[in-house]
Amino acid sequence: MFVDECHRTQSGDLHDAMKAILPNAMFIGFTGTPLLKADKRRSIEVFGRYIHTYRFDEAVKDGVVLDLRYEARDIDQSITSEKNIDQWFEAKTKGLTDLAKAQLKQRWGTMKKVLSSQSRLEKIVADILMDMATRDRLQSGHGNAMLISGSIYEACKFYEIFDKTELSGRCAIVTSYTPSAADLKGEESGEGETEKLQEYAIYQEMLADWFNEAPETAVNKAEEFEKAVKKKFIEEPGQMKLLIVVDKLLTGFDAPPATYLYIDKPMQDHGLFQAICRVNRLDGDDKEYGYIIDYKDLFKSLEGAVKDYTSGAFDGYDKEDVAGLLEDRLGKARERLEETREAVKALCEPAEAPRDSEAFLRYFCAKDSGNAEQLKENEPNRLALYKLVAAFVRAFANLANELEEAGYSTEEIDTLKADVDFYEKVRSEVKLASGDYIDLKMYEPAMRRLIDTYIRAEDSEKISAFDDMSLIKLIVERGPNAVAALPKGLRENKEAVAETIENNVRRLILDEQPINPKYYEKMSELLDALIEQRRKEALDYQEYLRKIVELTRKVTDPAVGGSYPRAMNTPGRRALYDNLDKNEALALAVDDAVRASRQDDWRGNTFKVRKVKLAIKSTLSDDEALTDQILELVKNQNEY
Repeated sequence: MFVDECHRTQSGDLHDAMKAILPNAMFIGFTGTPLLKADKRRSIEVFGRYIHTYRFDEAVKDGVVLDLRYEARDIDQSITSEKNIDQWFEAKTKGLTDLAKAQLKQRWGTMKKVLSSQSRLEKIVADILMDMATRDRLQSGHGNAMLISGSIYEACKFYEIFDKTELSGRCAIVTSYTPSAADLKGEESGEGETEKLQEYAIYQEMLADWFNEAPETAVNKAEEFEKAVKKKFIEEPGQMKLLIVVDKLLTGFDAPPATYLYIDKPMQDHGLFQAICRVNRLDGDDKEYGYIIDYKDLFKSLEGAVKDYTSGAFDGYDKEDVAGLLEDRLGKARERLEETREAVKALCEPAEAPRDSEAFLRYFCAKDSGNAEQLKENEPNRLALYKLVAAFVRAFANLANELEEAGYSTEEIDTLKADVDFYEKVRSEVKLASGDYIDLKMYEPAMRRLIDTYIRAEDSEKISAFDDMSLIKLIVERGPNAVAALPKGLRENKEAVAETIENNVRRLILDEQPINPKYYEKMSELLDALIEQRRKEALDYQEYLRKIVELTRKVTDPAVGGSYPRAMNTPGRRALYDNLDKNEALALAVDDAVRASRQDDWRGNTFKVRKVKLAIKSTLSDDEALTDQILELVKNQNEY
């Protein structure tokens, strides 16, 4: 008999009844949380000794879950005067660039209004809003947060405040409360709204806004609302940034984007353990930790210098059972920053002096510009660079406003900032020069936002040009003027510009080769010849740019680069023509045979593929080798 949650269900009559019904059964107990001291003896009496234990810190080492970073925050209710509010803003933003600070100031009016209130809840709202504007995954929209409130009434008041800020429409309450008109009987006291009346009114307004319908009908859709917001929280974290809860969703709710858990409720032992594990799920490289922000100082860490997260709220557990579950955020953040910095430096160390743009391009891309084998061979190093620099930038951003508190001197902070700036530029230039930015495009806005916020902003506009189009597309559209869009470190070095364009053209040729092998073989030879001319200085720089632009356009569009008969008017037909020795009649015959024999979703079906193959084979006089070659070519054409 396998018993789940054994320590919570097997200490009373249920277990005795089970033993009576199954007297000869062997009972094996499972539990996902540590045993409380009080339950431990009873559980061991019932089930016997442990067969196997697997603690949280072991799961972190194995990469099954993420480590948790803990921070207790003191909400200073004396921040009400304008001077104190401005001081609070400066302290919270001292690591930001001037531009980022100015942009935050534009939204400052709302936050100022919130902070000037006497309400403790409004102070917490302001604190969370600042995190939303400055913390990596919250800022990028890749991650989101949960706020645990002390009661349904407080959850409603939190929502009411958030709904007047930029989180309006992107936060929701999920509690056990279901608004019902029956609950309102006897609540009219004549002395203002009671808590129950306010809960009902806030829920009614929230549901009406969500469903965009009359409050009277929307108020009956609380269950439908909960399903919808949970789905959005998991699938569209940027559109549902905060869930406000009380008891619901603290166990069993699996939401990988959830990165921050804010606690404003007394909690302990099992309930706390389950709750903090809401933010330890894996969710891509940019989620390195789960963060626990504690407004109730559950471990009394604000009272003393000793950071012991195995006592206080976890007093019910033996220390060894919860050791390593929570780590001090500030101390561990410094460790992580130094660790990522050293890893990036070690990776870049072998690049040749003077370690400028050109040297890094040769080390990470290709020593011989445009060399396909070298580009492929260096790919693991480039991927390591992107990953390590991104981790370094995130580690810096996580500590940027608290570097002094973490023990850095002014000189050390300046050096650290310069290192982040330098290696991020190396990463951007290598990514662009290799053509890898096409694959990494979805991560770039978030990374650039961090750089703009904490390091610099002057190159932002130029780099962002590559969010919407590749360098190749930019060259096709702008010609030689596309060079002006490159980052400063590249565009001021003619050799680096040439290598960047050549690597990108080579990458495109390799990617497109299966679509039309003969055509791209010819393009590859033309690129080799152009690179050779440049190296022998047979062309001046402007003439080189004109020729590489012309070649890029041919590589991008075979209709421009080849001379085709009028009937070769689709990419598929042109590919057949090029790979059938420019035999127009044969290319048209194969095209007709494929169109006549293909069926829906034919590529994934053995029988349907065979039908297409036989049609091609009969057109090619039963030449087996050529048939296989043309079948692969046809599979790679979108039009078939």
